[in-house]
Amino acid sequence: MFMGEYSHNVDAKGRLIVPAKFREQLGDQFVVTKGVDGCLYVYSQEEWKRIEEKFREVNLTTKDARKFMRFFFAGAAMCEVDKQGRILIPSVLREFAGLEKDVVLVGVLTKIEIWDKDRYADASSYDDMDEIVEHMAELGLSI
Repeated sequence: MFMGEYSHNVDAKGRLIVPAKFREQLGDQFVVTKGVDGCLYVYSQEEWKRIEEKFREVNLTTKDARKFMRFFFAGAAMCEVDKQGRILIPSVLREFAGLEKDVVLVGVLTKIEIWDKDRYADASSYDDMDEIVEHMAELGLSI
């Protein structure tokens, strides 16, 4: 399980240090792809295989399914950690997520999200948390 929040910088070459706690769980190679809300998702190879298996069962007669699969899989890239604990994020993914310098890596259960620091601050407004908790309870999820 991934959890926690870490601030780092993307260097001029597009490299990002992955926190050691995340690297321990991810291994030396993992998948980075476009996520929803304007961030990137990072998956271990094991989790990526589970996702692939689920999507193999998706009915491709619906336009939304085909469109989402293109969004999610076409932008995916296998990343490898270098000796300094960094990965090179492909330019297409950096542009998608608006990653220029300051970023936040967030552990979210089975994945890591990589956010531009300002986008993350905008997306992390919790003013409506009472309402969200009620919706989660309706789905059978309570804390």
